[in-house]
Amino acid sequence: MTPVIIGSATLYNMDCMEFMATLPDHAFDLAIVDPPYGIGESGNKESRNRVASNHYTPKDWDKDAPATEYFRELRRVSKNQIIWGANHFIDRIPLPSSCWVVWDKVTGNSDFADSELAWTSFKTAVRNFRFQWSGMLQGDMKNKEQRIHPTQKPVKLYEWLLTNYGKPGQRILDTHMGSGSSAIAAHNLGFEFVGCELDRDYFEAASKRIRVATAQERLFA
Repeated sequence: MTPVIIGSATLYNMDCMEFMATLPDHAFDLAIVDPPYGIGESGNKESRNRVASNHYTPKDWDKDAPATEYFRELRRVSKNQIIWGANHFIDRIPLPSSCWVVWDKVTGNSDFADSELAWTSFKTAVRNFRFQWSGMLQGDMKNKEQRIHPTQKPVKLYEWLLTNYGKPGQRILDTHMGSGSSAIAAHNLGFEFVGCELDRDYFEAASKRIRVATAQERLFA
């Protein structure tokens, strides 16, 4: 598969398992991934997330979390890992961690989850990141992000993760790129980024979003 290259980001529209099978051990310094949780938040009418169900093309990618083999392969190709949603499938990782990341989404009195959790391979203490991400409300309304994916995470979240768990110049892997927020954060902070996204619609939308974000940075530089 020929990749799309945008600045320091290399993007593949392909199955991540096929891509990882081509890699040597520890090819990446850090994998930051947001795989399907298996809770039906993929834009279907049955979704519990009203934003997802009302504004996105119905798809079925969130029927189940990845198999155990995916997590084994992820640990093989990366030195460290941050895995969002692991509380839904910890039995598939399955390794203990002292360093979970808690993203407080400041959802208020809504039916959205108060927080999201990420398992990490690091040995430090649990850390919190507080940034509002509740329907139309975002933590940085002056630089409000356009949502192009039903489970999109903010660029600020990935910037915080890279600042706290990475070092500029390191190679970052995202096996489920989705909206491209991780790629934009990596570009902003000087990381080399490789992302995979299987769904063609999301891949094209994310690629466009990344191009726009990097072009804006050049314009204002």
